[in-house]
Amino acid sequence: MIHFERSREIDATPDNVWAVLGRFMHVDEFAPQIVSVDALTTGEDKLGSKRRNHFANGTSVVEEVTEWKPGDGFTVELSDMAAMPLHKASSRVRIIPTSGRSKVTWTFDYRVKYGPIGWLMSQTLMKMMMSKIIDGNLKGLEDKVLSNQT
Repeated sequence: MIHFERSREIDATPDNVWAVLGRFMHVDEFAPQIVSVDALTTGEDKLGSKRRNHFANGTSVVEEVTEWKPGDGFTVELSDMAAMPLHKASSRVRIIPTSGRSKVTWTFDYRVKYGPIGWLMSQTLMKMMMSKIIDGNLKGLEDKVLSNQT
């Protein structure tokens, strides 16, 4: 598996960050590449919750919560990734308290298709693409959290 990680300091308490991040079915409220979300499970957001994220480029991916820690973060396993050159992928989002602020760390772990050529693609194109997506998600999360505080 290839590991990719980005972090961002947000001038808000972990509770304020979780108030946005913990609304699992509403990631489209802050993730700029996601235009809509279909809830694939009902009830409260928790372990086993599933959503389909629809992206601006017309593709989609399903995410299922495999770890849920209210106030701390969650991990998802991705599936239905036909548009991505991946065999397997998961993502983890964590909130770390830092002196009245929050450090949010977003990771993406994946295994690519196409053997050595896929590995080379993952070290260049995939990392550039994931950097843009995750940085956008973290910036969008920060903007949403700060707008909720005013």
